[in-house]
Amino acid sequence: MRKPPSGGKGSKRELLRIEGRHVEVTLRLNPRARRLIVKVHPSTGEVTVVAPSHRSLDRALAFARGETRWIARQLARVPQAVHLGLGANIPFRGRDCRILKGEAGRGSVWQDEDGHIRVNGRDEHVSRRLLDFLKREARKTLEVRSLAFAARLGTKPRRVAVRDTSSRWGSCSVSRSISFSWRLILAPDYVLDYVVAHEVAHLIEMNHGPRFWRLVRLLVPDIDGPQEWLKRNGVVLHRYAARPTA
Repeated sequence: MRKPPSGGKGSKRELLRIEGRHVEVTLRLNPRARRLIVKVHPSTGEVTVVAPSHRSLDRALAFARGETRWIARQLARVPQAVHLGLGANIPFRGRDCRILKGEAGRGSVWQDEDGHIRVNGRDEHVSRRLLDFLKREARKTLEVRSLAFAARLGTKPRRVAVRDTSSRWGSCSVSRSISFSWRLILAPDYVLDYVVAHEVAHLIEMNHGPRFWRLVRLLVPDIDGPQEWLKRNGVVLHRYAARPTA
């Protein structure tokens, strides 16, 4: 079985059978690549084959078939997805929270005095409502922290956005727009603050030189702790509301 090719210019998507199931594979052209390369994203399990030329792109799927054992091993290491449903435990601002049924007369989603997250409504709507709540809290928190840090540096972002990203925790464009992964709301506040400081510093220094790191440390003096936390735990945050890869 093969999925009809899709994607933009220089890329397409196919299905590859691996250990009895079909896995979507993105075949991507990159002229800077020296050879065919298979990659498996450690957080999401997305499988990509990078080809250096259009000729090799035509051979990319066959190349991936020869690497199915390696791909299977990498996929086995991807954190198992956690369904956002009643009874699940999720981190929220670095603290474990249990998802429980809400109470009549309250809002759709809220955090109670014991730290649990309560969700009202029908059971089949819990996942969507909880995800909306997490993204809403992320957007509010990240915008507030971004504006506060930027003010300390005498600057201001043009826009602060929250997205469902898998490769970056944050980014800053030349147009002064800052984007963050909504999953930062799952991490401890000091980790979220570090990522915000990192992107806000890029409003002044679009590089990672000494002046850039001085700005980051001006906003958050301890950068080693958050960096180490993300290194150890960042992949795990993608277990929650994981995007399907097959």
